[in-house]
Amino acid sequence: MTSEAANTITEQVEQVLSELAQAAALRPGQIVVFGVSTSEVQGARIGTSGAESVAAQIHAGVERVRQRIGFQAVWQCCEHLNRALVTERTLAEQQGWTEVSAIPMPKAGGSMASFAYRQLQQPCLVEAVQAHAGIDIGETMIGMHLRPVAVPLRPSVRTIGQARVAMAMTRPKLIGGARAVYTLEDAAPAQSSTNTCD
Repeated sequence: MTSEAANTITEQVEQVLSELAQAAALRPGQIVVFGVSTSEVQGARIGTSGAESVAAQIHAGVERVRQRIGFQAVWQCCEHLNRALVTERTLAEQQGWTEVSAIPMPKAGGSMASFAYRQLQQPCLVEAVQAHAGIDIGETMIGMHLRPVAVPLRPSVRTIGQARVAMAMTRPKLIGGARAVYTLEDAAPAQSSTNTCD
């Protein structure tokens, strides 16, 4: 991969993630899940041509935005590790996530997860998370690790390298039915009524 191509991948990731961060109003400490097929980024079929050199460029783009915002990145493994996730042990313990025993490798876990694992201070693998938002590069299916309710977003950059990109933020469930109010702007001062809930 040429230096120019590597820079393009890093810049594409930075742009897409910046758009997600703005749309989702990401805050420090919130969790973003990343599913990545480095094979698809290179134009090959998922699971056939993984490359940690591509993973390094994607990781660099994520880090540029993470350093600015302070969100927590978790990295989804491939199906051979049941889509477990790479994370810092301190975060896993803080969140109460279930740890699983494996070390991701390019052929069992994927090149992205393998690379990310080696960048962390105290890496571990967890079975599942419920992330606030996520980016899927190469149709790796991150939906199982998003909180309900997932809201799809359309990035201005639709591919990273040659891989299709999908991203989503999440929102709390709306509850209450016809009389429920969801914003302070819509909440009028309480009026006396015989039709109350209590």
